[in-house]
Amino acid sequence: MATSQAFHFVPLPCRSQNSAVAPLTSPSRHSLHRSSSLKGPYGTIRNISFDRNRDNRSLWMKSNIWLVYGRLNLKVKNVAYVPSASPAKTPGVARSHSDTFLSVSTEAELLSGIRKEVDANRIPSKAGYAMEELYHNYKDAALIGGAPVEKIVEIMATVLDRVLLQFEDPFTFPSYHEAIREPYDYYMFGQNYIRLLLDFRNSYLGNTSYFDKIEAQLKQGENVVLLSNHQTEADPAVMALLLEASHPYLAQKLIYIAGDRVVTDPFCKPFSMGRNLLCVYSKKHINDEPELVDMKRKANARSLKELAILLRKGGHLVWIAPSGGRDRPDPVTMIWKPAPFETTSVENIRRLIEHSKAPGHLYPLALLCYKLMPPPIQVQKEIGEERLLGFSGTGLSVGAELHFEEITSDCDSIDQAAECFSQAALEQVNAHYDALVQAVSHGKGMNASTDTLVLSQPWSVNSSTSNEKPRVPCHSS
Repeated sequence: MATSQAFHFVPLPCRSQNSAVAPLTSPSRHSLHRSSSLKGPYGTIRNISFDRNRDNRSLWMKSNIWLVYGRLNLKVKNVAYVPSASPAKTPGVARSHSDTFLSVSTEAELLSGIRKEVDANRIPSKAGYAMEELYHNYKDAALIGGAPVEKIVEIMATVLDRVLLQFEDPFTFPSYHEAIREPYDYYMFGQNYIRLLLDFRNSYLGNTSYFDKIEAQLKQGENVVLLSNHQTEADPAVMALLLEASHPYLAQKLIYIAGDRVVTDPFCKPFSMGRNLLCVYSKKHINDEPELVDMKRKANARSLKELAILLRKGGHLVWIAPSGGRDRPDPVTMIWKPAPFETTSVENIRRLIEHSKAPGHLYPLALLCYKLMPPPIQVQKEIGEERLLGFSGTGLSVGAELHFEEITSDCDSIDQAAECFSQAALEQVNAHYDALVQAVSHGKGMNASTDTLVLSQPWSVNSSTSNEKPRVPCHSS
């Protein structure tokens, strides 16, 4: 099998004690030759033949995926996986990490550092271009919010350092990943990056009383699932930033059901490492590579089992986007709306909640933040999308708890009840989303509150009684 775009290799799952399949070691630019073999932390892949052209540095690897760019072609034959007796290295800890971005203090030094890493073949030229593009897009957006250039360079140097680490020593996510807070705090890393893009003066939190109720339920050992729309890769950070002033417990307790892109793209992975994640393959992309469909389904089954175990223990807060992907604008009006929910996704999570030993609750959650990091207008199969960034107001609002028996009392069949419940959840999300649009995009602020939605700004002094512009939370270093 040959390709000039992307080749996916899935080794047999020889596992370490933490059950994470670690990535293979990337060969050096001089080690590629016909009938070669590659050594990995769990064994050796034998009988691999390579055809290569001159652009050696276009070959790079992340997790268990070979990405091939430029003029390099890769052919693999008779792949076998031979277990290794040597112990696995600790995932995410580089054996030899470049310190290029650690001493950066100016824009010129940062851009020079990117070129240095490309020239040293530690990152491919395409990744270097993406780093430069990300820096300029981030700077343009953060400057609108009044952030000083020195702060922007400081944060972006940290981001590029963490991205570089994913090229040097890719981190592999297990089915259930808990946020890494030490020795490096990836949670605050993500918070500080998105903080400069969020216009707190034009952002709102809806129904803090329901968030109070959710926190109380969690502390009593009960489970809560938030049925939400999904807008950007920055959703977890936006939610945590809007909750951190009033509900820091919820902000750090959230478990996100995440698609495979945010745990495979090296530009996403450092931010994902700071979140609690249940990793799944999206239905929208599960059939992209026919030879990997079976592997992806088995991986999803493992994640579902992990979720069931968590819910049986109780006291967990789970965020899920039943649409299966990010919202997109209407192709005619270009107006952004929450994407339709998949009934099967809602029903599956509802049944898991229903059959867990601990009591469970489902709430609708609306999120407005697409201007911060809008996704491509069309769904893309390829990893590595262009990342446009903006400085914008945002909104997060939770609705009243959804009770299945009340909503489906007039339904005649199980299938009809499932569809009715899913639609009721989506209608609540849409109603709250529309109110957030009025508050943020149409300038109505807290006057956009309704009988079922009370908007506030907990990060502001006297936010519930004053229409004055609130203070912005301090930028953490």
